[in-house]
Parts: sequence; C-alpha cells; structure tokens
Amino acid sequence: MLYGLKKPVVRVGRMAGQYAKPRSADTETRDGTSLPSFRGDLVNRNPFTAEDRIPDPQMILRGYERAALTLNFVRSLIDGGFADLHHPEYWDVDWVGHSTMADEYHQIVKSISNSIDFLETFSGKEVYRSQRADIYAAHEGLHLLYEQSQTRFLDRRERWYNLTTHFPWIGMRTAEIDGAHIEYFRGIANPVGVKIGPGMTAEWLQKLVTVLNPNNEPGRLTLIHRFGAKSIEESLPPLITAVKETGSPVLWVCDPMHGNTESTADGTKTRRFDSILSELESAFRVHQSMGSYLGGVHLELTGENVTECTGGARGLTDGDLARAYKSTVDPRLNYEQAMEVAMRIAGLHRDTAKVIRNGS
Repeated sequence: MLYGLKKPVVRVGRMAGQYAKPRSADTETRDGTSLPSFRGDLVNRNPFTAEDRIPDPQMILRGYERAALTLNFVRSLIDGGFADLHHPEYWDVDWVGHSTMADEYHQIVKSISNSIDFLETFSGKEVYRSQRADIYAAHEGLHLLYEQSQTRFLDRRERWYNLTTHFPWIGMRTAEIDGAHIEYFRGIANPVGVKIGPGMTAEWLQKLVTVLNPNNEPGRLTLIHRFGAKSIEESLPPLITAVKETGSPVLWVCDPMHGNTESTADGTKTRRFDSILSELESAFRVHQSMGSYLGGVHLELTGENVTECTGGARGLTDGDLARAYKSTVDPRLNYEQAMEVAMRIAGLHRDTAKVIRNGS
C-alpha cells in the first residue's frame, strides 16, 4: 500500500483485542435451551453450557495478560528486523501463486529492494526508516470497567489517557450522546474513533463530533463508516455533508467488513470478498465526489490460512468454510485475501488519481 499510494501509512492493529463483544440480545437459544449470550473472553466463555456462560472476573486478568504477551511479541518482531525492507524474501508468501496479481507483486518487491540498495549506495548511509515499522494498538472500548482501571492522568501532559491502547473506538450501539461510553471517551486525550452505519442520523453525528472534538483538534476524531456494499452510496453522502457543516477535521475510514456480514444456508457467518471490494470502491467514489478524503481502511484479518470469508484468489465457496473456520466472533480475511485487498487499494488510488488529473 505504501508503494502504491506514495504516502506514509500508519499501521493500527486490534491484536488480541476483541475480548469484549457487544450483543444485540441478552440470551442465546439453541434447541429450546436459553443461556446468557457469549460476551467475549473478558466476560464469559463461548461453549454453550450454563457453567461457561457465567461471568468470571478472573477472565479480565487473563485478557490483559494475553494482550500484553501479544504486544510484546510484536515489539520483538519489529526490533528483530521482521519488517526490514532490506529483506523482501520475508514477504514471499504462497498466495501469489494463485493470484492474478502475482507478477505485479513480485515487481513491487523487486522495485523496493532495488530502490533501497541504490539510495544506500549513493548516500553511503543506511535508510533507517526502512528497517522497522511502527505499529499502534487499537480496540473497541466496550468494557468500561476494564478501560477505567487503566486510565491515568499524565503529569507531563496534564491530560487523562487510556493506557490499554493507543486508539480506542466506540461502536454505534454504545454511541448514545448521553451514554456512559461517550462520557468516558470525551474525557480522555487519546485519538478516538466512532463506528457509524445505518441508523446514524446527521443530527446525531454532528452532536458526536461536537462532544468528542469540541476544539476541532486535527487527528482527534476518526469516523469509521460501515454501511455495506448495497447502502454506502446512498447513506454516506448526507453524513459527509453533516460533518463538513461542523468544521471539524475528522479522519474518514472505511470498514467494508461489518456491513457485509451474512449467514449461509446452515447459519454460518461469512463475508463475500466481492462485497468487501465493492464497498471499498464505492467509498473511494463517494469521497471523491463529495470533496472529502478516504484516509484509511479497517479490515479484519489473520495471518493464518483460514476459510471464513468466501471468494478471493482461490475462489472459496460456502462449502469451503468448514475446512478451517476458527473465529468465535466474526469471519476474517485470510492472509491471501488481505494482501489481495491491499494491492487492490493501491490500484484504486492510482485510478482515482488518474480521474482527478483528467478533470473528470
């Protein structure tokens, strides 16, 4: 993406961070038996038994432990040179053998490697920024007791910060103006995000912007829109207009995952790769036509070879889902599919730039 966009890329990841899960219903019923809903690994357990669905406060400590272990592992990878652009061989993954973009991918890798070698040979110095990549942590700030327990006042900055993450966000189900989550989020100095989707009105959004970013601070507020491929072109423009009227410099991010979740005939949750791409393409078009800028994308993915989303280079179907479906919450893109989306985004940007240059 950095190569294709010709712009710096800020990497923000929800890693070991979906331990609290909002639910639309308090209970879940199977075969005539009703039990409390699974609310994430900070609260209770996924197996459908009465014992597993009892809230257990010890799980909050276990969630913190697992999150800390994950972040420390990521830090060790970065410090160990895993993201070093001098070693593109680390990036050679099996998916390119099945992708129509395999040749382009290899050309990009070769071009980056040659450019780094040239610059260092010419200058006689190593390009420091090519040796590591900064990665920031994010998660939905849903479990307020967990978030509050790790909120601190930093004397050197004279502000309150949530130290569980760099970038906490609020889901639409907890974004009521007079709700506890908005009250908490308006009091911390972290950059924060809000998910917006069907049901979000212009008036509601303007109030959120005013409360969460009263000083119109650049970088403070990110709006993550998630409408689904079928609704985005109708639903997004009025909200862009509403935000413009506030004068607030928000960052717009497209989440093409959540609005495109559906269930197969046997009840398995999945997402169609073509729908994900379609919403991304629409997001680029809408922002360009409205004079705004799509500044980011939110993807749910894993480095494992799972089969949770259909489509992509290998043409996964509903029948393939059971082969390697591991998620207990939402279906994720596998490594192959995620890389394909990233390359499509780079291509989308070039196409958009071409349209702008031509004055269309």
